[in-house]
Amino acid sequence: MEIKKNDQFDIFIEDMTEEGEGVGKVDGFTLFVKGAVIGDQARVKVMKTKKTYGYARLMEVLVPSPDRVEPVCPVAGPCGGCQLQALSYERQLAFKEEKVRNQLKRIGGFENPPVLPAIGMEHPFGYRNKAQFPMGRNKEGRIITGFYAGRTHSIIETPRCYLGSPVNEEILDIIIRWMEEFRVQPYDEEGHRGLVRHVLIRTGEKIAADEMPSQIADVRQLMVCLIINGKKLPHSEELVKRLQAVPGMTSISYNINTERTNVILGKEVRHLFGNGYITDTIGDIRYRISPQSFYQVNPEQTAKLYGTALEYAGLTGDEIVWDLYCGTGTITLFLAQQAKEVRGVEIVPAAIEDANANAAANGITNAQFYVGKAEEILPQVYEKERVRADVVVVDPPRKGCDQTLLDTILEMEPDRVVYVSCGPATLARDLKILCEEKYDLVKVQPVDMFAQTVGIENVALLTKRV
Repeated sequence: MEIKKNDQFDIFIEDMTEEGEGVGKVDGFTLFVKGAVIGDQARVKVMKTKKTYGYARLMEVLVPSPDRVEPVCPVAGPCGGCQLQALSYERQLAFKEEKVRNQLKRIGGFENPPVLPAIGMEHPFGYRNKAQFPMGRNKEGRIITGFYAGRTHSIIETPRCYLGSPVNEEILDIIIRWMEEFRVQPYDEEGHRGLVRHVLIRTGEKIAADEMPSQIADVRQLMVCLIINGKKLPHSEELVKRLQAVPGMTSISYNINTERTNVILGKEVRHLFGNGYITDTIGDIRYRISPQSFYQVNPEQTAKLYGTALEYAGLTGDEIVWDLYCGTGTITLFLAQQAKEVRGVEIVPAAIEDANANAAANGITNAQFYVGKAEEILPQVYEKERVRADVVVVDPPRKGCDQTLLDTILEMEPDRVVYVSCGPATLARDLKILCEEKYDLVKVQPVDMFAQTVGIENVALLTKRV
């Protein structure tokens, strides 16, 4: 049977891709269907075909999967943020575990990878402490914000994200009203015109009762940063005045990004109100967070993630530890509590400033930080000082570790490598390199940091082969 565009079929969704698309077949021809979940009997319309597969639109769910649920968010379908809201949370966790296991088999070459059951959330909504909202105009010319539709830069209008804090909606409403009143233009990506590109909102730990009036002592610290296509933010005094009225407002700033780029943040931040950061606590460590700092978006699960990393590091107080891609020192300071010495490396200067401040604020004196690329700093320091490492912890971006860095780790021969990863594919690739040479993969612990999405964080423990 020849499958053509606009053909309609009734198919059974037998699997899902790693991006969350349903997978069904017609006479052996594979169709990928956005919005369909495992177990659905669905009517689909073919939109695009290749030689052996195609893409189809979900027209109707004829018989819903036993794992299908009603999405909480009204725009969960068109919005590109949540790919799995129509799937029960228990099935989400199983899907993610299998995703990790399959990558370790297919890419890593591990025949029976030791993947543990994923650590899930008790309440898998409202967990994000950070959101970045693009600004633009709708077809009627009204200023809007929301999130990009999947694989596009078209804004789906919704100031409310059910993964984040409800206060975001109040803050965005203030900013839009201010923009309308003072004719501050949203950014037009095509023409590279307009001023306000994005609004970054972060939340930190709850403010103590003695710092705020009792009736609002339960609010969290708030940070607002406008990313602008310009050097100045006009009428900023009025904006600050209005935002200060939001309980918990701690830091207001703007970030300059005048480049034609998809990268959200520029290099320069100018502060308008507050000291330029908020704080948050994980375990016994308090962290300072600036607009440009990397910091995990799910505090509840971060404590579990870092607790697992600390457990896997197996520290007794005598170890020298390297923490690569250390961000604001989140894992570094966790490790420093039980290590002899910890050295952290991070490419973002603002993050290292925060890391040093965090160490000082927590009375930690056995942590040292370097600014630069991990794949450059570690080889340089190792070559000059021949410093050894008992444990190496890596928490790289999605692209994984550079080959030079992996080579240096193999040369240093730490007893244990703890690999924290948000990308199962690159995790599998890098573990294969390390385990082909000198290490054994002991276990991999998935931690669901990103409920309702296809993302999954993992902590892997490798021990040096005897």
